[in-house]
Amino acid sequence: MSLFAIGDPHLSFGSQKPMNIFKGWENHAQRLEENWRMTVKEQDTVVLPGDISWAMNLNEALPDLQFLHRLPGKKIFLKGNHDYWWTTKNKMEQFLEQNGLESITFLHNSCICAEGFRLCGTRGWLFENGQPHDEKVLAREAGRLRLSLDAAREKEGELLVFLHYPPVFGREVNRPILETLLEYGIRRVYYGHIHGSGCSFAWNGDYQGIDFQLISSDFLHFCPVKIEKSSEKRDLF
Repeated sequence: MSLFAIGDPHLSFGSQKPMNIFKGWENHAQRLEENWRMTVKEQDTVVLPGDISWAMNLNEALPDLQFLHRLPGKKIFLKGNHDYWWTTKNKMEQFLEQNGLESITFLHNSCICAEGFRLCGTRGWLFENGQPHDEKVLAREAGRLRLSLDAAREKEGELLVFLHYPPVFGREVNRPILETLLEYGIRRVYYGHIHGSGCSFAWNGDYQGIDFQLISSDFLHFCPVKIEKSSEKRDLF
């Protein structure tokens, strides 16, 4: 049983958002399905950190969720900035149950154990504007990350963090999120949100002792990436 990850599928079966207007996104849902089926087995787990669907509500998102449900493996969703269909966890879980989407789980203010890992995370937020509203949302997202990491304390397995927004991008740093990661001794972080030419500015590799990896769909050529276990255990808890 293996762990995979891929962000930003940007599905639109129910909302008909044309993604092929963006370079490299032609037939992306078909390419994603073909690569997924060649890579992921039924007993595996795939983390999708945000921008799952362009839908505006759960009913509109249903075809996209059904598409992912039909693919092999268990799926763990986090919220992205375009997931307008996202509502309370209870409502979403009821919706999944009502529609037989048992392969999907939500990571929200929690920790999920899968394939020998402890999986934590949150959406994160932008950091380039520095407006009062941004500061409030950033503080809330840092708090949600803390809730998720605190939930991991009594569990076992290598600790991984998934975010939608990048904590580091070019020369910019999201201090509240980064400081939380450093405080908890996090060593591996996976994030999405960045596309196209922006990928050249994405941080892939070590930053202050944390290994950051971009996993947006187009950056991965619409193929889930396997996450290998680390050769050393360095988590603080």
